[in-house]
Amino acid sequence: MGNAVISVKGLKKSFKNKEVLKGVDFAVRRGEIFALLGSNGAGKTTTVNILSTLTKPDGGEADICGFDVQRQPDHVRQSISLTGQFAALDGMLTGRENLMLIAKLRAVANPAQVTDNLLARFSLNDAANRRADSYSGGMKRRLDIAMSLIGTPAVIFLDEPTTGLDPEARIEVWAAVKELAGGGTTILLTTQYLEEAEQLADRIAILHDGRIITTGTLPELKAMFPPAEVEYIEKQPTLEEIFLAIIGKKGEL
Repeated sequence: MGNAVISVKGLKKSFKNKEVLKGVDFAVRRGEIFALLGSNGAGKTTTVNILSTLTKPDGGEADICGFDVQRQPDHVRQSISLTGQFAALDGMLTGRENLMLIAKLRAVANPAQVTDNLLARFSLNDAANRRADSYSGGMKRRLDIAMSLIGTPAVIFLDEPTTGLDPEARIEVWAAVKELAGGGTTILLTTQYLEEAEQLADRIAILHDGRIITTGTLPELKAMFPPAEVEYIEKQPTLEEIFLAIIGKKGEL
């Protein structure tokens, strides 16, 4: 793929004689959200750790923005940001202080302005001066993602960004990820949630047993299955519909 920002060919990795990656190939275009979908133990985090220079591969090659992850790790680190499975926040600091700290560490020109913009962009203005350990799970994740944007990296890795979050918080994080992609950032997202890949990804790669089985857009993946048979079944009301009906009736009394 000529305009690939992330290019992975034949990536292999073993731990204690267990082959985790058995020759992984994929490419990610500039500005797209690419989902690596797979169950626990499929090799998603190992792939991200290799691409973000935290782990050395046993074989194959990978480059980010034209830089080889093994031969030019410093260049790769300057091009990327990694948001791991657990929020990397200092709970003693406020949301604003967490952002300011990263802005100063990354030596951005106007840390206060960058911080204010990110607080507004991720709907954290009201909580800006509260300690981060008082935040909900969704807010911590939004702050974590905001921190990953400081210094405008070309590529952001989001490793299972909504694991352990409740459905409401998950939707908050999805909105934040869509906001990122809208700004032209290239995002590699790992997830075990089918709905998450469906909601967010421009293209999806299915990683299973150390290999990419297939890659495509959601319509392309759906086209691989035979058309669904139309069946007529009696629709039972959901508990939510029953609850709302009862509440409605009580309101009328």
